[in-house]
Amino acid sequence: MGRIGVDLYPQQVGVGLDEVESFGKYLGGSASNVAVAAARYGRRTAVITRTGEDPFGTFLHQALRGYGVDDRYVTPVPGLPTPVTFCEIFPPDDFPLYFYRLPKAPDLEIRREELDTDAIREAGVFWVTVTGLSEEPSRSATLAALEARGRRDITVLDLDYRSMFWPSREEARRWVQQALPHVTVAVGNLDECDTAVGEREPHAAASRLHEFGVKLAVVKQGPKGVLADDGTTAVEVPPVPVNVMNGLGAGDAFGGALCHGLLAGWDVERVMRFANAAGAIVASRLACSDAMPTAAEVDGLLAGEPQATRGPREATGA
Repeated sequence: MGRIGVDLYPQQVGVGLDEVESFGKYLGGSASNVAVAAARYGRRTAVITRTGEDPFGTFLHQALRGYGVDDRYVTPVPGLPTPVTFCEIFPPDDFPLYFYRLPKAPDLEIRREELDTDAIREAGVFWVTVTGLSEEPSRSATLAALEARGRRDITVLDLDYRSMFWPSREEARRWVQQALPHVTVAVGNLDECDTAVGEREPHAAASRLHEFGVKLAVVKQGPKGVLADDGTTAVEVPPVPVNVMNGLGAGDAFGGALCHGLLAGWDVERVMRFANAAGAIVASRLACSDAMPTAAEVDGLLAGEPQATRGPREATGA
């Protein structure tokens, strides 16, 4: 449940938008990309979101169905355009994003009275993003969906904090902390964890997330890899070396692989290794939704991956 839009990625790498001559058009939006990524592994997925009543909205329906994602909960909002996002590509680590979501993104017009709460309760995984908390009526709908879910495993909050969608970090923290007690898994990078719980040190951030009732805290540490802490054991998985083309889709690929591994009942280390490798594959490719890997591709990359380190949780006093 969350964002959807059209991603326009430049076909020329290493130049600004003022010099780009052509673009590729793709399905985008973090929640929608996670659904696409999970579908690549044979999972039955659907997304709750809204588009404009325009040709870009039609394109997104077609794209979802093409990727095997159920679009029955994707509805139009008359009078609002489907969002468009541009990026610039400066490998290996600079990928500026430009969001065109005015006067308001349709995915922030999700309303609680339109939710299929039975489907939300019965899903093997329910995934929501912090962006959905940024404005009404999406905020109330997101919290209502989480309440209806009742903390059933696996309920995931993507800490996907985008400063341009919020009046302040403090306001985002306020609403994230309203949502955290309803989820069993939280996923975010160091800056997003700071927004959520006021901690940037990975182990301290995981401990704070546990204090809100989160069972599995997943903290992405950039070049240091990822920390996963289930309250008894902390696992740190190093990054998978790849030649980075476009890092923007790596987090969504990680999310879809995380869903797949948790549904499969894998241990935490195996889930993290698989998700890390999935993210690395997408970072090595130009697009996002189109670039989501298959299980065979992930397993192939894992053949040469360094092993994770694991041990008891570190006491942080946080």
